[in-house]
Amino acid sequence: TTLVAEFILMRFSDIRDYQVLHATLFLLIYLVALVGNLLIILLTTLDQHLKSPMYFFLRTLSFLDLCFISVTVPKAIIHSLTQSSSISFLGCVAQVFLVVLFARAELALLTVMSYDRYAAICRPLYYQVVMKKRACKQMVAASWLSGVVSGFLNTSVTFSLPFCRSNFVYQFFCEIPSLLKLSCSENYLAEIGAVIITTSLDFLCFVSIMVSYIHILVTVLRIPSVQGQSRAFSTCIPHLVVVTVFLTTGSIAYLKPVSESPSVWGLLVSVFYTVVPPTLNPIIYSLKNKDMKTAFWKIVNKQEFNRKYNWNTQVFNL
Repeated sequence: TTLVAEFILMRFSDIRDYQVLHATLFLLIYLVALVGNLLIILLTTLDQHLKSPMYFFLRTLSFLDLCFISVTVPKAIIHSLTQSSSISFLGCVAQVFLVVLFARAELALLTVMSYDRYAAICRPLYYQVVMKKRACKQMVAASWLSGVVSGFLNTSVTFSLPFCRSNFVYQFFCEIPSLLKLSCSENYLAEIGAVIITTSLDFLCFVSIMVSYIHILVTVLRIPSVQGQSRAFSTCIPHLVVVTVFLTTGSIAYLKPVSESPSVWGLLVSVFYTVVPPTLNPIIYSLKNKDMKTAFWKIVNKQEFNRKYNWNTQVFNL
């Protein structure tokens, strides 16, 4: 049975000024992620030119990123400002479940997005047939389902173990490797099985992404025009950057040995896979995508026109 009612999460610093600095920095990062992802959701919803499967997947990715970063960062900000870093047992369970859910669902969605780019570039004549609206919704639903199943599996196995060594988690949020160090049980067979299953799925996603991009690279290099190559690379390279950062930091966080003492390196790795991708995704996709920038300026110019029109109408009525 579990002997702890709450867990104590690790602080970035015990010095008050550094705590405020950390809270301010995290707040700015969270606001950037919030505004950026909401903007992509807004643009891909309102603009009729952004209705292709790629933008449907991008809208879903932005929603996932928004949920993913909201699980850990707001709680970390509150802990720094209130100097109280405790989290209830059920709160820790919920945090583990949601982190795994959104992380696995995002990886599955990134795999789907790589297949979408493969179909668009390597098999353009069959693209409309393969990427029908119903098929796209089914792939997104499958991504969410994989996240839910992974979250339930890992959470149930982790919290079935008794925690009696300590309640201090060497991480700024409830993370499975750090929690396993607190267990007084030596029977990790169920957890090893869960890790093997989820790691196998992650590896399958990674292989699928790599195969898609190898085919894309070969196809793009055959395009005779430099402009055509540039357009193809502009949509693929940002996606590849996102996948690389997310997979690399996430793998290091879960596969590295957990230290018995606080580690700045461990904190930074976890920040990279939980905070950096949701913040960078909107910037990468928006700055590198000409259609997104066009849609943004159309909305800005429309709002500016409406503002001037309303102002002129008011003056005329006076």
